[in-house]
Amino acid sequence: MELYRDHFQNYKRYNIPKAQLIIADIPYNIGTNAYASNPNWYVDGDIKNGESELAGKQFFDTDKDFRIAEFMHFVSTMLKKEPKETGQAGCMIVFCEFEQQFMLIQEAKKYGFNHYINLVFRKNYSAQVLKANMRIVGNCEYGLLLYRDKLPKFHNNGKMIFNCMDYQRDTETPKIHPNQKSIHVLKNLIEIFTDVGDVVIDPCAGSGVTLLAAEQLGRRAYGFEIKKEYVEGFYNVLAKNVQTTIFQQGLLQKAK
Repeated sequence: MELYRDHFQNYKRYNIPKAQLIIADIPYNIGTNAYASNPNWYVDGDIKNGESELAGKQFFDTDKDFRIAEFMHFVSTMLKKEPKETGQAGCMIVFCEFEQQFMLIQEAKKYGFNHYINLVFRKNYSAQVLKANMRIVGNCEYGLLLYRDKLPKFHNNGKMIFNCMDYQRDTETPKIHPNQKSIHVLKNLIEIFTDVGDVVIDPCAGSGVTLLAAEQLGRRAYGFEIKKEYVEGFYNVLAKNVQTTIFQQGLLQKAK
């Protein structure tokens, strides 16, 4: 499990293996509206206290200029080649803003990802707490499963899986990133699309919770993150949550 404080464009210097699965939560390019539906817009989350220092701010520097073409080039290079056998192909999962899906689908085709399945993650809560005048608020996150030509490796005990999945809230994993994904959601996806010993890469790793999820499941995990505070938080806080149980050790032995 390695999280590099670097841009994913510099992947060559690290000589990491090709991935069975690439997962990324890319910037949503929402700029200064990042906290518009979030209670953090106000001091202590209370409108009566006035606006906080986060009001009118973007989440990250890359929110306004994340380069999709460079991202797609990385994925097309680092995802393992299409195998001859069926049921073993790799794939990519991208969490994204609703309207980004259409742009991502078109851009992915330029790099050989000709097929997609849209994903919806349904929460039993909403972050849009400030939209008190609305009667319908968003409680879903969106994503895309992108693959080349052959269907990706898929495990679900022989059963189909719906593209609308419940988003299980994560109240256990220390939160060190404002957009940190639930480790339960990530584990579910990793278990479906990889085997023990497979490589999982997150090119926009943030807190590195994807790496933590993969490591706990006996996969090999690599990620890139340019922000120093998140890389330090990963190694100082999250990485300590890796627990290799007897069950996981047994799976790792089978994979060798």
